[in-house]
Amino acid sequence: MRRLVIIPLLVCLVIGVSPNVFAQEAPPGKTQEDNGYAQISIFAKALELVRQDYVDGNKTSYHDLMTAAMKGMLSSLDPHSQFMDPNDFRDMQDDTRSRFNGLGIEVSMKNGLPTVITAMEDTPAAKAGILSGDQILRINGISTEKMDLQNAITVLRGPAGAKVTLTLLRPLTKEIKEYTLQRAEIKIQSVKGARLLDAELTGPFKIGYIRLIQFNEPTAEELSKALDDLQKQGMQALILDLRNNPGGLLNSAVDVCAQFLPPNTKIVSTQGRVASQQHDYSTSGVKKERPTFPMVLLVNEGSASGAEIVAGALKDLHRAVLVGETTFGKGSVQNVMQLPDGSAVRLTTAKYYTPSKQVIQGNGVTPNIKVTMTAEQERSLFALRNAGNIKPEDEKTIIKTKDPQMLRAIDALKGVMIYAQQSAPKAEAVKK
Repeated sequence: MRRLVIIPLLVCLVIGVSPNVFAQEAPPGKTQEDNGYAQISIFAKALELVRQDYVDGNKTSYHDLMTAAMKGMLSSLDPHSQFMDPNDFRDMQDDTRSRFNGLGIEVSMKNGLPTVITAMEDTPAAKAGILSGDQILRINGISTEKMDLQNAITVLRGPAGAKVTLTLLRPLTKEIKEYTLQRAEIKIQSVKGARLLDAELTGPFKIGYIRLIQFNEPTAEELSKALDDLQKQGMQALILDLRNNPGGLLNSAVDVCAQFLPPNTKIVSTQGRVASQQHDYSTSGVKKERPTFPMVLLVNEGSASGAEIVAGALKDLHRAVLVGETTFGKGSVQNVMQLPDGSAVRLTTAKYYTPSKQVIQGNGVTPNIKVTMTAEQERSLFALRNAGNIKPEDEKTIIKTKDPQMLRAIDALKGVMIYAQQSAPKAEAVKK
């Protein structure tokens, strides 16, 4: 099976590029201003003028100028299209294998600045209190205003143990904060926190809770085992927490949906300008039988890409209620095409559509029940997640005082189950 990868975390197809690769699809109609030869001639003239007259000759090699031109060309299209030199391409391949050193921040370009999609759990960024939506103003004192996404990622990554200083703007509060973080090897455990919630919170009902950190190769299998264990404990309903989940493997996101939906159910589709970019992704034809228990998904601005695919599908197909905030809105498909010198072009070729044909890119997935959290509540909640070995009593207190989204999800499930009990047909009394 060909594996599709969400980077970071969108679809990546690495293919070779031959001289006629772009001639395989019919180009749009040309105008006088869109004549390729004429425009390339103008570009070549500008290139030679720079090489001939620019004051600093050390900056005018053909390699440097052409690399800069290709970076500018791709970055002008959208925040996710880019040119990668051979080193950048190797870094991207390491990223898709979940093997890299860094701070644990997923970033995207938003309003011209590198913006935090999420600070992944158990990483230096999450432990420091960096939040989704934080805008990176400076890295090690260098302004990011004219920095492209790949340059920002390159600076953020590096040898484990080295320190990086970030200056961040938190848009909600207008605060400017500075963090000095130490890089570490990033290892992501994709399924965490599986348990039945405390009866003091759930009353007479047994409500299960599972948190998905990212969509990796073993995620669906680990989720299945967690569900099996909760069902053995008598779980009657489930809260699946996708908050601050930045995505991962597309196949994994589809397989997660398969835990809750019938076989051969369409989860997501892609549509682009050319026929080769039209795809439907469905659950497999084989499914492990599970009861159709009531279900809530928790989402926030840090839920992106693969998390949005799962949220959009389960919402559209009426399998789960979404509680929280509108997701990030990262739903475009990138093809990565390697060039002869080891560099590569990453090009947006399609967009994701939910089963009801809603566009994820730029819009996100809206919750059925909107519940916002303050920055202070988010910091407290995610500090709890990164602390480890938390006493159940302390966790219960945090949920009661700092996690209104979880409380609303519990209330929604209790309401559904109370209604189901009251609506169930009553057994007629046996007459003697």
